[in-house]
Amino acid sequence: MKRKHALRRPKSGTSPDQGGELSLTSARRYEAFGRVMAALASEADFIESCRDLTWWRGSDHSWHVEWRDGPYASEVASLLAEQVRDPDYDGSLVTQAGPGDGASAVLDVMGVRFELRAIDPIGRATVRARPGFWRLAEALDTTRRTNTRHPWEELLGG
Repeated sequence: MKRKHALRRPKSGTSPDQGGELSLTSARRYEAFGRVMAALASEADFIESCRDLTWWRGSDHSWHVEWRDGPYASEVASLLAEQVRDPDYDGSLVTQAGPGDGASAVLDVMGVRFELRAIDPIGRATVRARPGFWRLAEALDTTRRTNTRHPWEELLGG
């Protein structure tokens, strides 16, 4: 009986198809992705109003970010242009790479292409004005006095 052997990696620790340049490019892609996600996570209105926030890497090494409800893609593009910064660099690390509208926007973040897609967006103004919308900030506000139980009390069963 003949045994099958798996291909072995070279002892240098890199795979045969990766060189030093490719790994630096890959690192830049993930750094840009991390900065974008950190900027989105810092905006409570964005996170609270979106459903089904997903992301994936495109075949051309770009990133695709998609969500349901929540802000328009153009609003998220503006948010990213404001938030993604580097203290050692003057200006924004984000530039418009194509026309944007309510449903989609294309950005260049640190040389990496990001395609934003909003499915059935309602806009930030509508989200903020919508009555009864549960907000994390309101739920955690212990200084607010009401006749009813606080949302956090409901959550914790207190």
